[in-house]
Amino acid sequence: MANAPIETKVKAATSATFVVSLLIAVLNAVVADDSLLQPLPAWLQALLIAVAPAVVTFLSGWQAQHTPRIR
Repeated sequence: MANAPIETKVKAATSATFVVSLLIAVLNAVVADDSLLQPLPAWLQALLIAVAPAVVTFLSGWQAQHTPRIR
């Protein structure tokens, strides 16, 4: 089992989460203040930043094809 190939769904979800997290980090570093999400209340800003990677992970994993299993 340790040598089993990594499923396409796992690769897609991991890659998408990394890209979204990196984008959030870059935007945070570039903007360096809350002007990007300023119209939203602070609690909603925190919720969006926390939920965005999880939503992208779910959606990309949902949409990716299963890896065929050879027995």
